[in-house]
Amino acid sequence: MKPSSSIVYVVDDDVSVREALASLIGSVALSVECFASPQEFLRRRKRDGPSCLVLDVRMPGVSGLDLQRELARAGQPIPIVFISAHGDIPMAVRAMKAGAVEFLAKPFRDEDLLDAIRQALDRDQAARAHHAELAGVTSRYAQLTTRQRQIAAKIVEGRLNKQIAAELELSEHTIKIHRRRIMERMGAANVAVLVHLMEQLV
Repeated sequence: MKPSSSIVYVVDDDVSVREALASLIGSVALSVECFASPQEFLRRRKRDGPSCLVLDVRMPGVSGLDLQRELARAGQPIPIVFISAHGDIPMAVRAMKAGAVEFLAKPFRDEDLLDAIRQALDRDQAARAHHAELAGVTSRYAQLTTRQRQIAAKIVEGRLNKQIAAELELSEHTIKIHRRRIMERMGAANVAVLVHLMEQLV
């Protein structure tokens, strides 16, 4: 499924369920950490690498839906696969609208859970890759001068060098020099790539 750097967190107040899930998830070479409550999970040491959360909906005190809201509020998104023996349609709808990957009613097939975990880890890996790419683009954009940012915006709008020169009251030669430096600093081989990079900053 995923390399061993991936980790699946399980939060369920039933120890027998935690043990069964740990055994199942571990059988497909995935690391797994189990917690008896949302509070215990929130106290965990954060680990890098793709991860997801297999979360029981109904637990004493803080519910699974409460934990989902808390993670979103704290800016700590993690793909969630909900499991429940007492779930209903409105509850499932709420969970899915809030971004859950899946909502499985107990008892569920092992394959259904493993498929949902795979989707959740794929989603998290894609989100991490996007975040890393965006951080790189933001860092490169920060290296541009104020004038270069003005020019870059006009390049993205489709302006020609002579048009940009006229609008900014600069020589066309100066625009060409800035344009070359913009492309180099942004790591853009052509205007299409620059447009794609700049769109990520919006």
